[in-house]
Amino acid sequence: MTRELVYTGFMSLDGVVDSPGGKVEGHRSGGWVLETEFVPEAFALKGEEIADTTALLFGRRSYEAFAPIWRDSTDHAAYKDFPKYVVSTGLGADDLIEGWGPITLLRSVDDVAALKQTEGGAIFIHGSAELARALADADLIDRYNLLVFPVLLGAGKSLFSHIDRDKQQLRLRESESYANGVTKLVYDVVR
Repeated sequence: MTRELVYTGFMSLDGVVDSPGGKVEGHRSGGWVLETEFVPEAFALKGEEIADTTALLFGRRSYEAFAPIWRDSTDHAAYKDFPKYVVSTGLGADDLIEGWGPITLLRSVDDVAALKQTEGGAIFIHGSAELARALADADLIDRYNLLVFPVLLGAGKSLFSHIDRDKQQLRLRESESYANGVTKLVYDVVR
């Protein structure tokens, strides 16, 4: 039995996943999540995920953005002791943040495939659009937990690649719409 690999994230209706929290992340329309009316139940999925999470996986840029904030955040305190994996060819052990629990560097998609074969529960990918595309193209992602926001951004990083590849069926596990226009979509990858 392999460990489940779950991508979780915020996405615009046209598929952009970058810069949901602010312009500092590089997208000219950054901050689009914060510009949507806050409805607590629309974000309940994020709290529910903690019960399923046994490890976190990041690409280098998302790790560098999240680690210093999440390490000290009371909202993310549950993540502190989870094993964390960072896929990067450039980071070294000296680049990893102190005081945020166990962190392991992985160097390739093959290393992630090997991680999936180890004992343990679900591994959640936060942010990390480029990594998620590479893992999806390698058929390693098992589930998508998406909160889709009612905004069209026109440009930005997409969660899904545009390479010519075999069709991949998804099965809707759960969905819900909220008063602020956000839609929760949870899909299992059909194999």
